[in-house]
This record gives sequence, structure tokens and C-alpha cells, in this order.
Amino acid sequence: MLGIDKLSYQSRWCRVSPLRKFALYLLMMTLAFALPPVGQALWLLMLAALTCWLLRVGPMRYLRWLAVPLGSFYIGIDAQGLLVANQTFWRSLAALAATYWLVLNLPFPQLIILLQRLRVPRLLTEQILLTWRFIFILLDEAQAIHRAQSLRFGYRTLPGSYRSLAMLISMLFTRVLLRYQQMSTTLDVKLYQGDFHL
Repeated sequence: MLGIDKLSYQSRWCRVSPLRKFALYLLMMTLAFALPPVGQALWLLMLAALTCWLLRVGPMRYLRWLAVPLGSFYIGIDAQGLLVANQTFWRSLAALAATYWLVLNLPFPQLIILLQRLRVPRLLTEQILLTWRFIFILLDEAQAIHRAQSLRFGYRTLPGSYRSLAMLISMLFTRVLLRYQQMSTTLDVKLYQGDFHL
């Protein structure tokens, strides 16, 4: 299970209706974009505190999620640029905090229910479900292969690590295709007619 998924299941709001969560998320995003920079900064702090309390995580862990990767810097700053940068910075962080709140408080089955109630096309909902399923298959297979290689000391040296990584990638592709074929066979045995029960 992914860390995000595990956190969403341990949330204090795990049992709250997904429609209520989504409506609250829309309100959070609206405020994140509508407030002035000072209000956005306060909104960010409030959302961070709420998310930490709901998920029972510490503020340092939450700050690691919000860490901004620093790239190249440009020299030449003027007052207008600082104003725009300030507005953009606080707006994006407040919107990111609102999105984290939704993702970390909405388990995947509730997301499917929400998509159905919002009348998202069934084909798109099934595609999201299958993609989610195959992400877990891919991670499970990669973890199993990596564990086996580590037990055989495949990552002790740098050249050995490169060789093991190349083998992992090639084996991963083969094993995921095999798992897909097994799933297709299982669906055929169960007389799959083109509709998943959502």
C-alpha cells in the first residue's frame, strides 16, 4: 500500500462522505486563489495544522511534503517582480496544501464513489481504477525483484548496482506483462462483458 493511501485510511475523516470532502476542497481551492498573499499564508498555516491533526502526523513530516525544489536562480529583481512572486508563491502553496488535504483524506474507494456521483463517464472511472491497480502491480513486482537482488548482493558495488538495475527494468516489464495476461485470463474465466463492478 502506498504511503498516501495508508495515510488516507488512518485519517480522522476517513468515514466522512467523499462529496463533503470534495465540496470542502473546492472551497479551500477558491480561498487559496481568492485571498490576498497575507490571507493565503494564514490559510496555508490553517490547512497545514488541520491536515496534521486529521492525519496524526507531525509538522516536520508535513513540511517535507511541502519542500520546494530549488532550481536555477535569475539575477535581476524589481519591485513588480517581487510582488508577483509573492502572490504566486503563497497562492501555489495554499492550493498545494488544499490538494494535499483532499488526497490525504480521501481513500481510493471513496474517490471512485465520488466520481460516480459526479457523473464522470464510466469509461474514465474504469480507466482510473485499472491504472491504480496496475500501479500497485508494478510496485509490488519491482519490490519483489529488488528484494531478491539485494539478498544476492546485487547492489554492493556501483557496476553491480547498474547491472542489477538494468536486470530489474527488463524483468519488471516481462513480469508485469505476465500479470496482465493472468488478469485477462481471470476476467475471461469470470465471463467479463466489458463492465467492471464499481
